[in-house]
Amino acid sequence: MTTPHLHRTDPPTVAGERTMLEAWLDFHRATLAVKCEGLSADQLRTASTPPSGLTLLGLVRHLTDVERAWFRRRLGAQDIPPLYYTEDDLDADLRVGEDTDPQETFAVWRAEIERAREVAAARSLDDTGLSREGTPISLRWVYLHMIEEYARHNGHADLIRERIDGATGE
Repeated sequence: MTTPHLHRTDPPTVAGERTMLEAWLDFHRATLAVKCEGLSADQLRTASTPPSGLTLLGLVRHLTDVERAWFRRRLGAQDIPPLYYTEDDLDADLRVGEDTDPQETFAVWRAEIERAREVAAARSLDDTGLSREGTPISLRWVYLHMIEEYARHNGHADLIRERIDGATGE
């Protein structure tokens, strides 16, 4: 799968809180896309190293469900199911097969990001939703959690990409 050259915009070093949070989240979203750039479908489905089955495509699917869960389900209180995992198989989002279509996976991920932006745009940083445990969480908390989630998984993506073709980077 070839993709056009992707560009990441560095977050501002001086800005208001919301601008900074949104910029850092977008930076990390773009970082994941860059880690997947220029790889074939088979390469995107290549596992890191045994015994792990973690793949770049699995990370994209996982982060799609993470976007959906925190912005739409938790913050937006939308009654929608996860896309790739179930209560009986919480790690199903991370597993991909030969029939997992990268183009479809990336399209769904981008769509969830747009929906997350729509949910966030209608709220202040102090507006709340409910966590899985039923405790209040603010949009500010969701932004910080999402930045942490992407940053952690981008580290995984960097190692997987290095295994595939030796490419490394920030």
